[in-house]
Amino acid sequence: MSFAELISGVEDHEKTLTVFNADSGAVDALRGHFADRNVVVERGQTLDGPEGYAVLSNGDEFLTAVDLDEALAPSQSTGPHFDGRRERPLLDHLDETMFTSYDVGQMVAASREIEDRAWRIGAGRLYAGFQTLSTIESQLGVYEQLGTRENLEVHAYGYPDTDIFDHEHFTIHLERAEEIENSWFVVYDGAEVDTSKCALLAEERGDREFYGFWTYDPDTVDWMVDHLESTYGVTETDDQRHRQ
Repeated sequence: MSFAELISGVEDHEKTLTVFNADSGAVDALRGHFADRNVVVERGQTLDGPEGYAVLSNGDEFLTAVDLDEALAPSQSTGPHFDGRRERPLLDHLDETMFTSYDVGQMVAASREIEDRAWRIGAGRLYAGFQTLSTIESQLGVYEQLGTRENLEVHAYGYPDTDIFDHEHFTIHLERAEEIENSWFVVYDGAEVDTSKCALLAEERGDREFYGFWTYDPDTVDWMVDHLESTYGVTETDDQRHRQ
């Protein structure tokens, strides 16, 4: 399985949020809130029952029900929050839900959350793919700083669109694979602690528009780590030696 197939698998599981016994304004607000997520917002009506609640489902599978205030509460942001306990059942069940049409700024912001977690824990392995070597170079200061954490192993992946540049505290993997050139990912293994594992994965489908998902699921993170290590094990030093 490739990264693209993993994204497609998540994309195929579109979720539905049905808003019951609420006015159209609340429904429209939730549609706007989830406009960049793989969630369909529908309006429903019951003869009996409470006013203003929402039911999240995946096909015929019931996931959770929340009151309307709870559904609207996270409207300040639909981005990932990798730190702190999440106590909102709606957000919990939207883990591994697709986001659509994220621009570079949104991708950088989401990436920073994972990088910040890795920095503060200061241990484990961090894997980042920013499509091209020149993009890695633009983040050189960030990744040199991350690499100074004694127990944090940092790997960066990119298509070699420019000459290799001087770096000291992290490993660069030069990869000519289409998957690397088209994918933006940041994966943190949580220093082998399941509750600290998190990842962001997206592919570019338009002009700097990214489609993908974030996840806190340890099995998904472990698969991504295994995929990277088994498929792309060559560093820039080994690659240069091979071409000589």
